[in-house]
Amino acid sequence: MTDDINSTGYDIPPELQSQVAITTLDKIYNWGRRSSLWPMMFGLACCAIEMICTVASRFDFSRFGMEIMRPTPRQSDVMIVSGTVTKKMIPQIVRLYNQMPEPKYVVAMGACASGGGPFKEGYNVVSGVDKFVPVDVYIPGCPPTPQALLNGLISLQKKIDTQSIKSVRWYGKEPIEPIPVPILGPDIMDPREYAEIKKYTQEKLARQQAERIEDAEPVERKSAA
Repeated sequence: MTDDINSTGYDIPPELQSQVAITTLDKIYNWGRRSSLWPMMFGLACCAIEMICTVASRFDFSRFGMEIMRPTPRQSDVMIVSGTVTKKMIPQIVRLYNQMPEPKYVVAMGACASGGGPFKEGYNVVSGVDKFVPVDVYIPGCPPTPQALLNGLISLQKKIDTQSIKSVRWYGKEPIEPIPVPILGPDIMDPREYAEIKKYTQEKLARQQAERIEDAEPVERKSAA
């Protein structure tokens, strides 16, 4: 741990190494965040069983500073999407994501969360949670083992190590807009696509009206004759 923080290119005399640390603001900031990631306590399907095993004593991801799984998004840093994402569930997932404070991260655990898995062609399944929320780490498997989840969380820590205060979105000048919550109707609708949906609907209606006029013209000519 100390070596990671002190690796800034400056040599510290041996007699001072236990008393002095030379580091950068990015390193100490990232080290503090990577070592205290609090996952949100929720699961969707069978992958959640593997996530529970990872929390238990045999694998114990508290070794990585993640022992506190919060039942509220207000106190969570990591959303582990563990299981099949249905169209009925994605509005709740987006709403929970919006309620999480920055910085926040998303882990897609398993084939279903990453791309729909064996249910991809199902009428009620979303083909990947990344269609609605940004995903930082994908973990393959159906379901992934606890070891795979640990490897994914370690990969997330490595990603955090590369971030800089100068470039992260939560320190930018522009406000971070919440993701629009999808609407569950005859199908799942993303509010960001309302303009395209309206355009397509109007064009389809115009085509149908034109076809009705074309079909009615021969009948009128025949009756006139």
